[in-house]
Amino acid sequence: MALMRLKPLQLFSCFSSSSRPPLSFTKKLHFRKMSTTTDPDTTTPSLVKVIDSHLHVWASPEEATNGYPYFPGNEPTLPASVDFLLKCMEEAGVDGAMIVQPINHKFDHSLVTSVLKKYPSKFAGCCLANPAEDGSGIKQLEDLVLKDGFRAVRFNPYLWPSGQKMTNEIGKAMFAKAGELKAPVAFMCMKGLNLHISEIEELCTEFPSTIVLLDHVAFCRPPDNDEENKAFFSLIKLSRFPQVYVKFSALFRVSREPYPYYDTRHLLFQLVSAYGSNRVMWGSDFPYVVPECGYKEGKEAVTSIANMVSIPSTDLEWIMGKTVMQLFQES
Repeated sequence: MALMRLKPLQLFSCFSSSSRPPLSFTKKLHFRKMSTTTDPDTTTPSLVKVIDSHLHVWASPEEATNGYPYFPGNEPTLPASVDFLLKCMEEAGVDGAMIVQPINHKFDHSLVTSVLKKYPSKFAGCCLANPAEDGSGIKQLEDLVLKDGFRAVRFNPYLWPSGQKMTNEIGKAMFAKAGELKAPVAFMCMKGLNLHISEIEELCTEFPSTIVLLDHVAFCRPPDNDEENKAFFSLIKLSRFPQVYVKFSALFRVSREPYPYYDTRHLLFQLVSAYGSNRVMWGSDFPYVVPECGYKEGKEAVTSIANMVSIPSTDLEWIMGKTVMQLFQES
């Protein structure tokens, strides 16, 4: 059954400000043709770029010694240098990406900042929210966006002080500040969406102008029991908030099957049905995807999965790049 193609939400006419470096996914990049279909909105063949909405880079051991140290206890076990990433992206035909600040460097964003400055037309950055009780993370968020060019922020609920929620005073202040800065907030619900759904709903209700991204299908697996059914139903219900987007990313984390993760096809179909393809985006979760199936293969799995449930190529273009492009478009 073919899905109805929904028109994109026109949330912002411009997602940049003169006081910070612009995201240049729309500039200096070679267009890659994903399909030969004609976009009914334009009458011309559709040419789009492929954008990875979620990946990480961190320092090599040599870089860590020479100025970009790892946070103690968070030394990486996989290589994730920007040179390795660029090689993987080139082989896979991926044009740009959103780099999410890795826990390996925690709140020291200097390594990712250096990559953003070196490759301004290739990458955008998602910083990591610091929920310190003294409120210093609010100013840090502002500086990372306005001075260092980060375009989004990640809320990791497991970094909040013990016993506190993301809806505490600091959390709400950072969430509101992100909205003011036009920086989407990405939620990492690694221990299950059901643990955090009430916080996300409260924040969305109180601050409707702050865009929300749900990392890795909100860690919802293809439902196999009542608890998993409840979690996925909560994810679908979040589509009632027009500010919420979902990353169809890190499929190896949610699938019960080996590559190419075909059991996630029902997740994708229902996400597109509920949210529209213009609120769903692919992400690799590099470098973790590499030992699981390979970077290129992780990207190609999404196309195979979409074909299994007859998602039109025009919708697939949104998932593979246009959704991210729209969120961070320039005037």
